[in-house]
Amino acid sequence: MLTINIHEAKTHLSRLVEAAAKGEPFIIAKAGKPMVKVVPLEVEEPRKIQPIGFMKGRISIPDDIKTPFAKDIEELFEL
Repeated sequence: MLTINIHEAKTHLSRLVEAAAKGEPFIIAKAGKPMVKVVPLEVEEPRKIQPIGFMKGRISIPDDIKTPFAKDIEELFEL
């Protein structure tokens, strides 16, 4: 792995960051002592948005969806 002193890293930062982003990590050293390691970030792929109607044919909606338990409620009043 490439080790670069801090002065050279400041001078060529743009080039070094581009190389790291492409998968070439490097170490920045100060007075010959390694200080930090620069590696590319792992970015998650954005989630794909589900289109409307993607569950069509997989589920069924009951006919009394607007008034669930209507018959049960009516029976309570008819006592």
